[in-house]
Amino acid sequence: MGWRTVSSRVVYENPWIRVREDDALAPDGRPARYGVVELRPSVFVVALTDDDEVVLVTTDRYTTGPHSIEVPAGGTDGQEPLVAAQRELAEETGLVAREWTRVGTVDALNGIARAVEHVFVARGLSPAVDTATTRHEQAAEGITDVRTVPFAEVLQMMRTGRIRDGETVAAMALAALHLGRLA
Repeated sequence: MGWRTVSSRVVYENPWIRVREDDALAPDGRPARYGVVELRPSVFVVALTDDDEVVLVTTDRYTTGPHSIEVPAGGTDGQEPLVAAQRELAEETGLVAREWTRVGTVDALNGIARAVEHVFVARGLSPAVDTATTRHEQAAEGITDVRTVPFAEVLQMMRTGRIRDGETVAAMALAALHLGRLA
């Protein structure tokens, strides 16, 4: 027998997350109380230049502090994942891409959360037209740097702990598998 929900109540909610507390029966039949965080779906973009460099942003995160190095990402805001990925890439980096490939879906923190994350590889990059919107979005999100880093160096940054964002690590792993860079 798997987990079974007996009752559920929302204990906190805002536009980005909902927290609920469930009374459940564990797989062995014992009663259990489970807290679940529900996040809106999100997108992660591994944007590759023609020189095999990954576009990374450095951001100041409220939860973990400054200097988090990440791939462009954000919530779907009710849009289809591809449309949201295209929007996030333009807002966070000032770039658009000619070619998009969906390379996977990840369930983040699945022991405590329902957080579906869609991962894309974007190629054929060029500057977006609306740079004022990009500057505004970067400031609003605490993005302090946008740069390109060779793919192999990004993997090394993950190995050494310079990149610690779990979603970026997962997105890069899916991209590497898609590109035949990992067995």
